[in-house]
Amino acid sequence: MSTAFDVAIVGAGSAGYACALRAAQLGLSVALVDDGPLGGTCLHRGCIPTKAWLQAAKVRRTVEKAGAFGIGATLGETDPAGIKRYATGVVDGLHRGLEGLIRGHGITVIRERGTLVSDDSGPGVETASGRYRARAVVLATGAAPITLGLETDGERILTSDHALALEHLPQRAVVLGGGVIGVEFASLWADLGVDVTLIEATDRLLPAEEPAHSTLLARELKRRGVSVRLDTTVDAATRSADGVAVAIGDDSIETDLLLVAVGRRPATTGLGLAEAGVTLAETGHVVVDDRLQTSVRGVFAAGDLVAGPQLAHRGYAHGLFLAERIAQLQGKHPARPTLPADVDIPRITYSSPQVASVGLTAEAAGPEAEVATYHLTGNGRAQILRGGDRETGMVRVVRRPDGAIVGVHAIGEDVAELIAEGALLVGWQATVDDIAGIVHPHPTLSESITEATWALGGRPLHMHA
Repeated sequence: MSTAFDVAIVGAGSAGYACALRAAQLGLSVALVDDGPLGGTCLHRGCIPTKAWLQAAKVRRTVEKAGAFGIGATLGETDPAGIKRYATGVVDGLHRGLEGLIRGHGITVIRERGTLVSDDSGPGVETASGRYRARAVVLATGAAPITLGLETDGERILTSDHALALEHLPQRAVVLGGGVIGVEFASLWADLGVDVTLIEATDRLLPAEEPAHSTLLARELKRRGVSVRLDTTVDAATRSADGVAVAIGDDSIETDLLLVAVGRRPATTGLGLAEAGVTLAETGHVVVDDRLQTSVRGVFAAGDLVAGPQLAHRGYAHGLFLAERIAQLQGKHPARPTLPADVDIPRITYSSPQVASVGLTAEAAGPEAEVATYHLTGNGRAQILRGGDRETGMVRVVRRPDGAIVGVHAIGEDVAELIAEGALLVGWQATVDDIAGIVHPHPTLSESITEATWALGGRPLHMHA
């Protein structure tokens, strides 16, 4: 069997389905090839279920401190199976909606594993049912957990995929990895009553973020009972009938389970890439040019296959760009699209407190960069959210000497909602004068961005000069 399409996409995660939907909107015939459910890791094993668990943990934490808000409440038992049902309900609803969107746009879904082929007839995708030719092929298979050689079993030694399937919480857990995934699980498990040890090999959590924010995050996690061990590596993990012994040098930690959350690697195994002539980097990433074209003509790569931040919304951006780029090459889109720079893509860690950022850190911006930091102790909304606890969060804005804002960084409760504005400021290279007249509503966390930019402009209001 051989069927021709304008574009065939291997992988139905964030990058793949976004590319499929936009390509169909532009009038291209589209095949979407994946043996897993539409939505991929983000929808089923990543962003959405993880954030649902984090929301449940936040509810428990709020009930626990209800008295600080003048509300009488008694904290009952935590029901992990119930949390899982809640998270699954969110996922299922979004999945049904996505299936409907794909169906409504006339996209051909091939629910099989696909491999890339490329020969004198051009590129295509091979599946068990046949070969599907396409004028362009997009590789968007995402990433898989790194395990550092530790033997995960889904019961005692877990990846994040396993952790989301738990229906019984452990009393004790060791989380290996102080990046986004590790920090989020350490935070939510601690809020659900688990005794958590968080181990990170470098000297700070979230190494890509502002050092001061990493320090504050570690302090806040410790205050909530998490044992944070930096500059620490795990030598071995030995499973027993009732737990795991985690070896750290001459020390050993006895725990109920170990979560290995040290990152994810590109999922390129078994795709036929080398056979088709696609060049891979030593890291396993697909090598692409500045328009996401691989070394094979007509074959592109998107999302986590491409070196850079592993973010669902980066995958969306890549997918949209490629749909428009391919349509433009095929004469069905008039404009040449622009690929968003990785530095302009916002990052969020949904721990408690949240960490959100976009653009350059103060260090990356260079010694001549100007920095203003507004502490959320002066923000009314932040104080309301804390319920009497001391507010320790902050918002930092970084600009170059020429005045262009190149970085916005925040840590605190619910600061994730600020970073879209930060992305606008950084993406447009806005100046303090550009936003001086924009009125932010009161009381909101967004006022903190105003305060920081006012300070950069030499006119602080709720800050000491």
